[in-house]
Amino acid sequence: MKRILGIAAGLMLAAFGGQRAAAGLLPISVAVTPEVGNFRWTYAIVLPTDMKLQSGNFFTVYDFNGYVPGSAEAPTGWALSVSKNGPTPDRLNPQDDPLLDNLTWKYSGPTIESGQIGLGNFWALSKFSTEGNSFLTAGTLRTSDGKSDNNITSTVVPIGPGGTPGGGGGGGTPPPGVPEPTTLVLAGLGLPLVGLARRLRRRA
Repeated sequence: MKRILGIAAGLMLAAFGGQRAAAGLLPISVAVTPEVGNFRWTYAIVLPTDMKLQSGNFFTVYDFNGYVPGSAEAPTGWALSVSKNGPTPDRLNPQDDPLLDNLTWKYSGPTIESGQIGLGNFWALSKFSTEGNSFLTAGTLRTSDGKSDNNITSTVVPIGPGGTPGGGGGGGTPPPGVPEPTTLVLAGLGLPLVGLARRLRRRA
């Protein structure tokens, strides 16, 4: 099973309109393959043309449910850390379930001065194969002036049964008491009709 994510997916969702998109490190594809009773999630990461990479830069995949400890791998020069919250570059605010693991790969190799190159495959095992929506954030440097540049983009992660926090996460169903958007729309359309029906009854 393989899901291709276009670089255009790096553009921000409307809910995050005040944050930077594009630039940074971007996942160009995510592949899921069975492996010894678990599932290997492989993220192919690219460095865009106008970015450079140096030691200390990193990216984080949020809410990776069912992570199998010690299973992650990365190209030479990268090291993994696992945490429940962040780390997140400044001025970015991705959804981050505190019950689920975040995977952060940090770079410690030589500076890569220009982008539009693939950085290789980064992978980790999960107990689950079902895809859910989540986020990837990254911190790199601009080639034009050497200043830091933080970005956020959409990606997919494993979710567990039900796709809810504690059993899944990563874009599951709304919590109890929060109406679905469709329900709100129907309610908004229905109220004027109820009022009209009452007026017609009074006139009759």
